[in-house]
Amino acid sequence: MLGHLKATMSPKRSVSHTTLPLRRSKRLKRTESTADSMPAVLQEFRSEGSPQKAKKSAEFFKTGLGQYGEGDRFLGINVPTSRTYATRMKQFSLPLIREHLLQSKYHEERLLGWLAVTEQFKEARKNKDEGQMGRINDLYMANTASVNNWDIVDTTADKILGVYLHDHTAQLAGADGFFATLSRLAVSPVVWERRIAIMATFHFIRMGLIAETLRLAEMLLSDGHDLIHKAVGWMLREAHKREPQAVEDFLEVHARDMPRTMLRYSVEKFAADRRKFLMELR
Repeated sequence: MLGHLKATMSPKRSVSHTTLPLRRSKRLKRTESTADSMPAVLQEFRSEGSPQKAKKSAEFFKTGLGQYGEGDRFLGINVPTSRTYATRMKQFSLPLIREHLLQSKYHEERLLGWLAVTEQFKEARKNKDEGQMGRINDLYMANTASVNNWDIVDTTADKILGVYLHDHTAQLAGADGFFATLSRLAVSPVVWERRIAIMATFHFIRMGLIAETLRLAEMLLSDGHDLIHKAVGWMLREAHKREPQAVEDFLEVHARDMPRTMLRYSVEKFAADRRKFLMELR
């Protein structure tokens, strides 16, 4: 399904930005206006950037040669500011957001686009607009290439894909109750798609359902990437809050095969003696 969706929504060429004003501007004060145009709001957004912050972000998100964020570019805009602008960007159509934001070479603009899409998804769900929810989920699955760092994954995977799958379990789950979509993502050669798979289960955990998290955690035991070790450990820790015995049983069986970081994240909030016992199984 993932390959089909990507094939039917082949990405357009990224928008070329000939100017990039990075001067400091006043904080955004006005509210969303239907008179806003995408270029105008985007120009305002870019004016929030800081070269100094951009440099720090590039270091923080590991953009050097051979690092997980290699080649990513930053404007130096913080997340609270991005969330503020997302309330204005959500008024625009999905094709406009895709063209101007999701395909951007700038990290913060891709994040802004997905924040706006997430807001649209929340509104569609509140209004029981199944058509719009489906279109947004399709957009997400066809554009995972722009969900390409851990912050963008963690901001969107559970709130779009996780919610959509949970709400449509009857139609989308297999006979075993699990989701082929998440299985395909979990074996992707792209680290961000594998992280999307496990992070999407955060919504299931919030609903008191941990089986999908345990299934994917087992699939990802031998994953070689530290960002997957951390994500799986985090989700197991969250699942433990819901069903502690089930998670501890899982860890007793798999602790010996788990990467140490994954296990350490999993047991971080356990009682000291129980944490010590499970860590020593490794």
